[in-house]
Amino acid sequence: MAIRDRGDNAFTAQSLTGASHEPMYAGALSFLRRKYSRDLAGVDVAVTGLPLDTATCHRPGARFGPRAVREASALLAWDRPYGCELDPLERLAVVDYGDCAWDYGRPADVPAAIEAHIAGILRGGATPLSIGGDHFVTLPVLRALHKQHGTLSLIHFDAHSDTWGADDDAGRIDHGTMFFHAAREGLVDPARSVQIGIRTHNPDTRGFQILDAPWIHRHGAAALIQRVREAVAGRKVYVTFDVDCLDPAFAPGTGTPVCGGISTATAIEILRGLGGVDVVGTDVVEVAPAYDAAGITALAAATIAYEHLILVARRPGGGAAPGGPAA
Repeated sequence: MAIRDRGDNAFTAQSLTGASHEPMYAGALSFLRRKYSRDLAGVDVAVTGLPLDTATCHRPGARFGPRAVREASALLAWDRPYGCELDPLERLAVVDYGDCAWDYGRPADVPAAIEAHIAGILRGGATPLSIGGDHFVTLPVLRALHKQHGTLSLIHFDAHSDTWGADDDAGRIDHGTMFFHAAREGLVDPARSVQIGIRTHNPDTRGFQILDAPWIHRHGAAALIQRVREAVAGRKVYVTFDVDCLDPAFAPGTGTPVCGGISTATAIEILRGLGGVDVVGTDVVEVAPAYDAAGITALAAATIAYEHLILVARRPGGGAAPGGPAA
């Protein structure tokens, strides 16, 4: 029976690989029509939602980001990404792991809940691809990954450095300070990490190499790709993509938009140019659909997440999870 005859691939899929050809306008919505499952046997990538927005400093609403990105991804599920030499949905076994859950009335418990959620994915031997949610969610994800992989290199796409926080205690939940804490806790090595597209003032780089948006506009994607590859060579890497790295013309649906960013096409070019980097986890965050126009931000985020799957498929080992299940 063809998928188009069966429908609802999110529940009825008989394989964890391959495209879904059910109508884009109908059916249960999972990321790229992947099967919803908490069974990670034989799974390469577990896509999961982290629907938090209580750490935002401006416009809330990113808790609805995972839902919006899943809906937009239905537009992409039917075929391989254009111009790519491989089909990540044929190379990788991918499931939609659903969302991390917590008691919204106990916000202080959220970081531990996210860390435990990601740790469960890692124990199952899968690579996490997280969809936010505000950008704070990356910090507990990094804590879980650090326990398995040690100190990571960070490839960080953003309009903001998110390294404020000199007076910030470790218990605060703030989407502008998590990489200050990540560096201080030894989760990432700033000297072997790169922040891409920054265009808000922060005089203290905390040791991160910054290739800001004006630098990209002057030098182009190819020069940036070379610099990033040099910085993370031989390292385990985490890729985090805040959609406000994109100019608001391409991503208006976010909490803290900043003019002067890169285009979606440039972001795709950069990500394609990072093939072969040893990626151990990725995320796309800060989609706030209440401020979106015609779903273009959610579509951009879904496309970026698809590009993250390509990165996983092209990493050393052909996409297999590094080291297999955690002990």
